[in-house]
Amino acid sequence: MLLKTLREQVLEANLELVRRGLVLYTFGNASGIDRGEELVAIKPSGVPYEELTAEQIVISDLAGNIVDGNLRPSSDLATHLELYRHFANIGGVAHTHSEFATAWAQAEQPIPCFGTTHADYFHGPVPVTERLTASEIAGDYELETGAAICRRFAELDPDAIPAVLVAGHAPFCWGPSVAEAAHNAVILEYVARMACHTLSIHAETRPLPRALHDKHFLRKHGRNAYYGQPKETK
Repeated sequence: MLLKTLREQVLEANLELVRRGLVLYTFGNASGIDRGEELVAIKPSGVPYEELTAEQIVISDLAGNIVDGNLRPSSDLATHLELYRHFANIGGVAHTHSEFATAWAQAEQPIPCFGTTHADYFHGPVPVTERLTASEIAGDYELETGAAICRRFAELDPDAIPAVLVAGHAPFCWGPSVAEAAHNAVILEYVARMACHTLSIHAETRPLPRALHDKHFLRKHGRNAYYGQPKETK
């Protein structure tokens, strides 16, 4: 089986989205990339998660040509490919229609950082794209969705903010691996829900002070991070 390990990792990430309650029926997908081979493994379109196997994961090149697999890939393949082409450090993408993150996307509002839980994972508000134009929707819709995400990150660091809300649609998340992309999707839903609760308690809540936001993000990420245990070196 071509890219057996990657296929198994992509299967596990898709199932993790289900286990964590981020996916209803077939509303979502996850993919991973082998940068050396320049091949992407992604969930097939419309296949129920309870029936999904590693063998059914579809392999595509970065141009969208199917290299291996007998099923249609996710209809969001072109969006995933656009992210892989533009965000050089990512190894996986996860797309869901999770309830609270999608509500923010439908409201076309970025998710502010109100607390340190958000700051641990996202070095800034989670941004929202601009609406697609009628011609973009009528054209190559999924590719244009990816292009809208990339435009939104023209002056943002996708490694520091590994998530976006597509206006009127839903969130996309990414990470160094497909497992981390799924993990970030879980965290995004958690902070989206907490942000809603925070505003329901006090509508004028202010974002976290930048010094505290930076402290929490940088103690987990970057050269001087000190959270957790050091990685073993061989």
